[in-house]
Amino acid sequence: MTDLAHIRNFSIVAHIDHGKSTLADRLIQFCGGLTDREMKEQVLDNMDIERERGITIKAQTVRLEYKARNGEDYIINLMDTPGHVDFAYEVSRCLYACEGSILVVDSSQGVEAQTLANVYQAIEHNHEIVPVLNKIDLPAAEPEQVRAQIEDVIGIDASEAILVSAKTGVGIEDVMESIIKTLPPPQGDANAPLKALLVDSWYDSYLGVMVLVRIIDGKLKKGMRVKMMAAETDHLVDRVGVFKPKSTIVQELGPGEVGFFTASIKEVSQTHVGDTVTEYKNETAKMLPGFKPVQSVVFCGLFPADAADFELLRESMHKLRLNDASFQFEPETSTALGYGFRCGFLGMLHLEIIQERLMREFDLDIITTSPSVIYKIFLNKGKIKEIHNPADMPDPVYIDHMEEPWIKATILVPDSHLGAVLTLCQEKRGEQVDLTYAGNRAMVVYRLPLNEVVYDFYDRLKSISRGYASFDYQMDGYREGDLVKLSILVNNEPVDALSMMVHRSQAEYRGRALCERLKDLIPRALFKIPIQAAIGGKVIARETISAMRKDVTAKCYGGDISRKRKLLEKQKKGKKKMRLYGNVEIPHEAFIAALKMRDEK
Repeated sequence: MTDLAHIRNFSIVAHIDHGKSTLADRLIQFCGGLTDREMKEQVLDNMDIERERGITIKAQTVRLEYKARNGEDYIINLMDTPGHVDFAYEVSRCLYACEGSILVVDSSQGVEAQTLANVYQAIEHNHEIVPVLNKIDLPAAEPEQVRAQIEDVIGIDASEAILVSAKTGVGIEDVMESIIKTLPPPQGDANAPLKALLVDSWYDSYLGVMVLVRIIDGKLKKGMRVKMMAAETDHLVDRVGVFKPKSTIVQELGPGEVGFFTASIKEVSQTHVGDTVTEYKNETAKMLPGFKPVQSVVFCGLFPADAADFELLRESMHKLRLNDASFQFEPETSTALGYGFRCGFLGMLHLEIIQERLMREFDLDIITTSPSVIYKIFLNKGKIKEIHNPADMPDPVYIDHMEEPWIKATILVPDSHLGAVLTLCQEKRGEQVDLTYAGNRAMVVYRLPLNEVVYDFYDRLKSISRGYASFDYQMDGYREGDLVKLSILVNNEPVDALSMMVHRSQAEYRGRALCERLKDLIPRALFKIPIQAAIGGKVIARETISAMRKDVTAKCYGGDISRKRKLLEKQKKGKKKMRLYGNVEIPHEAFIAALKMRDEK
């Protein structure tokens, strides 16, 4: 068993694209975790989608063995975390299992919004922080300015910040030495009853559920019977191992170590993230506090494009849930789209990733309804109802008032684009809280309604700032709002899949945009098709798809005009009758295109 003084546990935190995964690659290579032949770019990003998009979605751990300059051997457990705000949940779990963090800042970009969010999380967990300035090989690198920015904006000493280039391998040994010198070793008692924190769990088709744990006290060995304290289940451990990054079987795990075990567990639902793992019949006295349960922020309906794929969609979602505990779903039906599921996500990127994984990994064709958030409806009788599907909204007569979720957003933007960003936030009903400067960059703090942000805020922020603005948010409670349900009627029939909750001030603009979009998407019929946007019984926008006309007067050459008129009148009556009984088929492509509607001002 390794001496505690020779163990270091740390995570790498940074903004998106500042080089966390590349730095992890170099550390693995430097410590000989993989040979040069086995090495590939972003070795810890093992999902195709992570590699293609160049982002980390799942946090990954690896155990490295390092001989320091003082000649002693150390075991170093590294956790590579995601940088995107939608996966902040993954970050918080990793920080809980470590004693220190490496803060990676791009020396050409400087401090960004998620840099702040992630480093503040690390400080909350009492972490020692090692600042690392990456990408010093770039011509635009300004390490001295970024050092000053870290001290001004974050308030931590950056005079000892290590200059590295994770791409070329410059400064990697200095990072390893700094980890050993600066970060504290873990604490723990090897002779106490087993106490381990369940950091993550995922499903492996050969071994069943694999459980990643950080040992606090005691030892975990093969053949031991362990108990999950929150789930109140017990299991027999059949293998114990570590990732180097290839999985390697070990005899036992002691205090301060991070590794995995399998115990023929069939369902990931039996392994709650944040649970305490202890020995059966020799339990630890006190449970670990665990993590806050994950809260879904954005909801939308997922329906199979072909109704026959419903069972396949159900199975696929259950399989995805095995690897992603933050994804939630329940069955729902829609008159327009048939049977499907109402799903909860941590944000729009999370929604996109799940949708893409369903399409790729399970070959499903899916329709997604408009994203919405949880609204609180206060009824006249004093009851409170939570809804996230506009179709569930009760009759306005019974509603006293409604509340919507708000967020506190931090936006870092170069001074030249500040005006456009402030205009966008005002447009989205935002309230300015703070505006400060760090060098030539402004840090704006705004309160914004979440339902304005889930639509297209991020895309528009990136386009108006030419990609230079960075954005991070946290929930900021509920507030009363003048909200209405915007219904779309096609040929006087309501289409529930297209209805959405909007603020009254935005209703007309949104309704008009959607009607115009549908006019181009719904194919013409032999009769006029009205498309209307309505609030309750009041129509606020309308477009009409003109009818296709058959030339009934083609056979009339010359002669009396009354003959032509008679034929046209006959056609008119037929069209009127047709419209009464005509059924407008909205093609699936039209649904998908309409639901992808973005505000294009």
